Amino acid sequence: MSAVNQIEAGELDVGYVDIGPRDGTPALLLHGWPYDIHSFDASSAILADRGYRVIVPFLRGYGSTTFRSAQAPRNGQQAALAQDALALLDALEIPSAVVAGFDWGARTADVLAAVWPERCRALVAVSGYLIGSPAANRAPLPPAAEAGWWYQFYFATDRGEAGYGQYRRDFARFIWNTASPQWRFDEATFDRSAPAFDNPDHVAIVIHNYRWRLGVAAGDPELDDLERRLAEGPAIGIPTITLEGDANGAPHPPAEAYRHKFTGRYEHRLITGGVGHNLPQEAPKEFARAVVDVDGWGE
Repeated sequence: MSAVNQIEAGELDVGYVDIGPRDGTPALLLHGWPYDIHSFDASSAILADRGYRVIVPFLRGYGSTTFRSAQAPRNGQQAALAQDALALLDALEIPSAVVAGFDWGARTADVLAAVWPERCRALVAVSGYLIGSPAANRAPLPPAAEAGWWYQFYFATDRGEAGYGQYRRDFARFIWNTASPQWRFDEATFDRSAPAFDNPDHVAIVIHNYRWRLGVAAGDPELDDLERRLAEGPAIGIPTITLEGDANGAPHPPAEAYRHKFTGRYEHRLITGGVGHNLPQEAPKEFARAVVDVDGWGE
């Protein structure tokens, strides 16, 4: 991965990598939790070689991305993350980009595609349609399904917040192993990403994200209108490819549950070979191919 740049965008000073020709088609790649920009090391290089300008930012609370104001709320709700991505495109003077991501990044890309389709050439979303709301999350699930979300309940407690603050690297390693049970990453791979979790706002952002989802933490009132729109489950009409790994150990919706949310040209791809939750890092060629393919639909 190339050197990390910094740019003021909205309420953040964003750390991001910018590779490939500056006049290339922009591709905005968004990581999830507990991962970082290194999830896209290989796929971003492939895309840059194909002529794309690849932008890979640290999300709020990760790496060198910091808040410009000490008074800004450390808010992790989905609308805040989406506005961060939009502000970054504005700061870089990019009118539209292929947006692609996994986990939190897929949700953010989904929101961009649903609410600001004019800023999105096309969409690649690992695990599909992830836009949600605290109201929808109030519905209980069968016990086996609830067990998969154990960390959300843990984070809803003071003990969970303290535990994540003390053991964030151990937590990340545990999630990497359970969400991608067949991914044999080495220590060097983990050590490249682990410093991103030392960000001073990381714990606050992660805890708020999951508490907000459960409805036990309030969101930013200025984002209420946007969240009401997202709670309605808006359809996505831009060209889209959704991806799923055949060995994803993290909770994720089945493809048939979200197919109807994509009203434009659409394709779902199951990536085989023991691919888990961190699909861009585990299957970078397939991830990059999806970006190139879906972008080509609009030509």
